[in-house]
Amino acid sequence: MTWERIEIQTPGRESFVDITRKVAALVAASGIREGTVTLHCPHTTAGLTVNENADPDVRHDILLALDRLVPLLREFRHVEGNSDAHVKASLVGSHLVLPVEAGSLALGTWQGVYFCEFDGPRSRKVLAKVSP
Repeated sequence: MTWERIEIQTPGRESFVDITRKVAALVAASGIREGTVTLHCPHTTAGLTVNENADPDVRHDILLALDRLVPLLREFRHVEGNSDAHVKASLVGSHLVLPVEAGSLALGTWQGVYFCEFDGPRSRKVLAKVSP
């Protein structure tokens, strides 16, 4: 099975984009009944996470907490001026491995899969592979 691409257009400098349906569609199309789906973010200022998707305030609160943990500081040396985005991406992580059960993405009741943008808006991608 080859790596598939999930294309994402992020709406702002920092945002969480719910990609759960896109990931679930890839799982369903794969025909694999039991296994895993591996997701990789090939960007240094973005990441992936699983978290609550019932209340959008959770996404807001996570971004707020990350901004307080890693503010944009004048002391950063990186010329592009996005060092905070690199640090946040490192904290969140760049890949996920999620279970596939009975041909479906196996998440908890309140969970969703998020692309985490820290230096947008941009056109981004996630690489995905469903494996038995």
